Amino acid sequence: MGHRAAIVGAGHTRFGVLTDGPRPLLRAAVGNALASVDHGVDPHALDEAFLATLGFGGWQIGNASAILAEEAGRPGLPTTRVENACASGGSALRAAVRAVAAGAAELVLVAGVEKMTDVSNARRRYWLGVSGDTEWERLAGLTFAGVYGLLASAYLKVHRLGPEALAEVAVKNHANGAQNPNAHFQKQIRSEDVVRAPRVADPLGLYDCCPVSDGAAAVLVAREDVARRYTDTPVYVEGLGASSDFLAVQERPRLTGFDATRAAADAAFREAGCDRSAVSFLEVHDCFTIAELLAIEDLGFAGPGEAAALTLSGATRPTGRLPVNPDGGLKAKGHPIGATGISQVYEVFLQLRGQAGARQLPEVDRALTHNVGGAGATATVSIFRAG
Repeated sequence: MGHRAAIVGAGHTRFGVLTDGPRPLLRAAVGNALASVDHGVDPHALDEAFLATLGFGGWQIGNASAILAEEAGRPGLPTTRVENACASGGSALRAAVRAVAAGAAELVLVAGVEKMTDVSNARRRYWLGVSGDTEWERLAGLTFAGVYGLLASAYLKVHRLGPEALAEVAVKNHANGAQNPNAHFQKQIRSEDVVRAPRVADPLGLYDCCPVSDGAAAVLVAREDVARRYTDTPVYVEGLGASSDFLAVQERPRLTGFDATRAAADAAFREAGCDRSAVSFLEVHDCFTIAELLAIEDLGFAGPGEAAALTLSGATRPTGRLPVNPDGGLKAKGHPIGATGISQVYEVFLQLRGQAGARQLPEVDRALTHNVGGAGATATVSIFRAG
């Protein structure tokens, strides 16, 4: 299948506990994306824009996308807000690519932003919880970490595994994040640090959980036939997939994987027309360490229960045969909800153009991003190829 869209520019802010609010974060990310276009681009060349955000804490719940046009320096630009919980970024990218492929736009801005650290812990728990089932899970007192703790317990029990692979995910992603100047956490940790950390939702401890972060990211999506007008090294979007599942985990037939991810991955590979063996590295949604193991299996790169051994073998490290989250993932880079899916595309853009600096992977040609909403109720998968 031929390409229908390409990424021609990308921008990113630091992720972490930041003093800037959503507006300046958006302004910085979009400004960086526009400035990254090799042959230059005027904001007035933009035909449309999509803003991915949950509106964490109640910030501008209604009509937030209009702010994106303002901060892009293009008032009057048609804008749409996309909210699919933590999968908002991947969903916004999909909408942009579909708009370009349909011939409705030539150049589209996609941005994601979240400001999460300026509310109390109680309000944070509430806003994180709204992405799960409110009627049963939240009213019963089940937190977001609690849901993933249940999934981790089921996974380890069904496959008769210990917590070693969970610890390796945290150690590996912290090592990767230490090479990423935009990462929330830029320090390395040891397996014993993970094992000895205070419990959050057994078997998950402090180092098994991603941080609450502020930040923004943006990419520019162009029609394939005009991509080289903007850059000599476009990154093409080869395949897109999306799916959903029951919102509440108790409605699903199993707790050891996400069917939405499986369906989205199959759709993306069908559209891309390539095999999984063609993918050089993965950017997966590791909001908790167990989520990375589940993602590797649900995406089809390991069988049930096999992601643990694959991870412990070193295969998912930057020097392994299937690097996973070379930017540190959500675990170390951070997870500003609306920005996360776009941040994954930013990393792919850098890696496939050979511009990732100290964390650059050797000989990469194709990459996959995987963005999940809630506890697997929504998933997007995107496949990219170097130009």
